[in-house]
Amino acid sequence: MSESLRAAAVSRSFQGVRALEAVDLEVRRGEVVGLIGPNGAGKTTLINVITGFDRPTQGTVEADGRDVTRWTVVRRARSARLARTFQHGHLFADLSVRENVEVAALGVGAGPRAARERADRLLGTLGLTERAGHLAGGLPHGVERKVGVARALATDPRYVLMDEPAAGLAEPEVPALVDVIRSVRDDHGAGVLLVDHNVSLIMRVCDRIHVLDQGRSLAQGTPEEIRANLDVTSAYLGGSAAPGARDGRA
Repeated sequence: MSESLRAAAVSRSFQGVRALEAVDLEVRRGEVVGLIGPNGAGKTTLINVITGFDRPTQGTVEADGRDVTRWTVVRRARSARLARTFQHGHLFADLSVRENVEVAALGVGAGPRAARERADRLLGTLGLTERAGHLAGGLPHGVERKVGVARALATDPRYVLMDEPAAGLAEPEVPALVDVIRSVRDDHGAGVLLVDHNVSLIMRVCDRIHVLDQGRSLAQGTPEEIRANLDVTSAYLGGSAAPGARDGRA
């Protein structure tokens, strides 16, 4: 059985407007794949299609060789073990940090004791133990992002899709996020699809990068290959500099 998550010839139209057009993307276990492109390129739409929050107009989504295109979000989480983080946290503000992580474990069938143990272990791994009893509402951006990752990992995923995990982070906070993403890959053996506008982060942590432009695949390759691709330079950075030549956001 192939251990990969695949979007095969995926297209998505909204009222006649093509948000995605025949996109092929693959994420293998134990690798981090970056998904970049200008605003409106279709990145979040593709994540929504892969995780079941949206359905493709055409094409299929496969997880470890199984066609999951028509599966619900819950079935993909439980049976295909897909997890995602969101741009805006989506935490339960009135629950504690620990309870937010426990709920995720319970949602995929863990018992209360196992959920508690899993939550405590993940909070320790991510340096969140001191925050365990704090309410999730009002957390600093960096902590909120870490809690989102802990909650995704609580589902014991094979694949984690991260949508803008660095959004709102100060640059000094980014190295800690890099360590977290590498831990998802190296310590948990999961495949990671990473969407972010922080080009420096993408270049530092990704094994491969896939570039979307106006809903179409523009390029894919190693960070070095993408950095040298003039088509990417033109579409993504306006021709001013190659990706990785500057830090910050694009």
